[in-house]
Amino acid sequence: MNDQPETGETLISAPGVPTIRNVNWGGLKTLYIKEVRRFFKVQLQTVWAPSVTTLLFLVIFTVALSGRGRASVMGVPFADFIAPGLIVMGMLNNAFQNASFSLLVGKIQGTIVDYLQPPLSTSELLIGLVGGAVTRAYCVGGAVWLAMAFWPGVHVAPMHLWAILWFGTLGAVFLALVGVLTSIWAEKFDHSAAVNNFVVAPLTLLSGTFYSVERLAPAFQVVSHLNPFFYIISGFRYGFLGVSDSPVAVGAVVVLAMDVVMALICYALLRSGWKIKN
Repeated sequence: MNDQPETGETLISAPGVPTIRNVNWGGLKTLYIKEVRRFFKVQLQTVWAPSVTTLLFLVIFTVALSGRGRASVMGVPFADFIAPGLIVMGMLNNAFQNASFSLLVGKIQGTIVDYLQPPLSTSELLIGLVGGAVTRAYCVGGAVWLAMAFWPGVHVAPMHLWAILWFGTLGAVFLALVGVLTSIWAEKFDHSAAVNNFVVAPLTLLSGTFYSVERLAPAFQVVSHLNPFFYIISGFRYGFLGVSDSPVAVGAVVVLAMDVVMALICYALLRSGWKIKN
């Protein structure tokens, strides 16, 4: 029996029948590499500049506050206390910056078709965008951690590696998803900058990065516990110091739940084509 197609017979699938039946690994890898290369081409601006800015926070706060009755916070030196928070703060901000740029610049420049036309499912598109943002977050976080490891008077040796990876990764994923959501909604760079300046930056700075929530009045402690960034920074700090402002198990569940909710929202909006395909 001849298994070869007859003359004129085509091997192309019929309309509506998918050729790629499972995950498009090739397309997903290509999108991820594209996102990484995009920020790595200007690494001086996207990796090293944020790292230097984060280190300046360490210098300013340790010099200004260490000798004014705040040499110890939660039983650890002040420099050791703020170091993990600064690392993850840099990771969160850069994850947002990377993800909030991709689709937005495509809409502004008219190249959004480069994301919509390839044979990628909605979940594959979302994973590629988030993966690139998380990679940038770890590049910045790694650069800051390495500099702090050689910084005099600062100790950033990991104590609980699982907590560092859990809260660092899920925190970066959360901000990447916030960035994707912003990129979908925004119509110009001013919209993205507004979200960063009036939402992301305040929540990051007021999440206990530079102070212990235990020192706040009860009302402000409640407000701090409503801040999603609080659980990310507190859990990440636990990975280095072994102490935190909240139960680590609770924080781990909260961060995971936030990621799931944000992923579902972004998936639904990408699938509907809201403000993208119009």
